[in-house]
Amino acid sequence: MKKLMMLVCGLALALACSTIGFAQSDTEREAVRQAALDYVEGVYEVDATRIERSVHPDLVKRGFYIKKGETTYSFSPMTFAELVNLAKTYNKNGRVPKDAPKEVIILDILDQTASVKVVAVWGVDYMHLAKYDGKWMIVNILWQSPPKAK
Repeated sequence: MKKLMMLVCGLALALACSTIGFAQSDTEREAVRQAALDYVEGVYEVDATRIERSVHPDLVKRGFYIKKGETTYSFSPMTFAELVNLAKTYNKNGRVPKDAPKEVIILDILDQTASVKVVAVWGVDYMHLAKYDGKWMIVNILWQSPPKAK
């Protein structure tokens, strides 16, 4: 019985240590948060340089939205270059209200990858980030416009 208890305690300690190993510092959390904010604020503030510093050039962005007058979702893929161009024009005429949402919810951070949810004026983005040369970059985005009212 003693051996079994020691084994259980040892396994519990090993599990606790491995979980602690994945916990990230406040600095890492803030860097992930800032990359997501650069993305949304880059579009809101018509500042493509913020997109360029927070989004990896190999970005894969896919989205679903409902076109005006339609009832089904349309699919919209976007490249890094298209996102940079969008950031240069999306809010050029002030279409984004000053109180537009820009909520960043960090879902998970490991030492090399992270997952984030961003709520913005256009809907919800789910992002995957990866660390390149010590810098957090957005590599994947899956988004949709606000859900249809039921």
